[in-house]
Amino acid sequence: MKKEEISLKEALKAMMTRYQLESGSHEARIRELWPKLFGPSLSAGTRRLKVVGRTLYVNVDSASLRQELTMTRELLRQKLNQELGEDFLEEVNIR
Repeated sequence: MKKEEISLKEALKAMMTRYQLESGSHEARIRELWPKLFGPSLSAGTRRLKVVGRTLYVNVDSASLRQELTMTRELLRQKLNQELGEDFLEEVNIR
């Protein structure tokens, strides 16, 4: 029986999916991308980023920032998914 060859990237992705480690690695990547994508002022007002399942929870300091992010959360989701290289996030919840 000949074994199918796969790339290291594919093997690691399969392992992460199998052992349900995907959201943790995505969370780390999102934390790294957040200030680069959305700038220092938005990052300064963000207290916590947490991924649960395929939902990103964003805790913010002020009501005005919460309102602004709530109105643009679909754009936030699209930008993050684009940078992640896949359609991982299904929802962004602003708190």
